[in-house]
Amino acid sequence: MNPKLQKKINNLENIERFPAEELFEFLPVKKDDNVLDLGAGTGYISLSIAERVKTVYAFDYDKDILEYLESLAKERNIANIKSVVGHFNDIPLDNQTIDIAIASISLHEVQPLTTALKEINRVMKDRGLFLCIELEKTETSTGPRVSSTDMEVAILDAGFSIVNKIYPSTKVANQSVYMILAEK
Repeated sequence: MNPKLQKKINNLENIERFPAEELFEFLPVKKDDNVLDLGAGTGYISLSIAERVKTVYAFDYDKDILEYLESLAKERNIANIKSVVGHFNDIPLDNQTIDIAIASISLHEVQPLTTALKEINRVMKDRGLFLCIELEKTETSTGPRVSSTDMEVAILDAGFSIVNKIYPSTKVANQSVYMILAEK
C-alpha cells in the first residue's frame, strides 16, 4: 500500500471520536433510507449505519481512501455502500435522492461553504435530515474551523431549517464539538 495512503488511514482510524452509534440517537433512521456520508474517509459513519438503511453513499474526494473503505465493507459482507468520488461543491448525485446526509468533521475544510451546503440541499429529498458535526472554532483552534454560529447561518442560507443544536461534552482530538441537525 502507498505509504501516504497508509498514513492517512492511520490518522483517520486513530482520531478520538464518540461512538457512531450515539449519532443515530439524533436521526430517525429507516430501513428504506438512502444516506449520504460526506467526507466518508475510512467509513466511520458508513460502516456503522449500513445495516440500518437501504443504501449508503460514501462520498469523498480521495478515490484511494474509498477503495480502502470498499475493502473493509467487503471483509464485513456489507454490500449496500456505494463509493462516490467528488467534491463538495459538485456532488455527482441526482436531485432529491438522499433521505439523510451526515457531514462528520469534514465541512470546515470546504470553500466556499455556502456552495457545498446548497449542493447537499439539492441532493436531499424534501423533509430530509442533515446532521453536521464539526469542531468548534475557538481562540486556540489550530487549522481551519467554522464556528457553530457561522455554520448555523450558512445552513439556514442554504435552505435548511434548524431542528436541533447539540453541544456534547465529548471532545474530538481534545477539541469541543457541535452538532446541528437540520431539515430540508
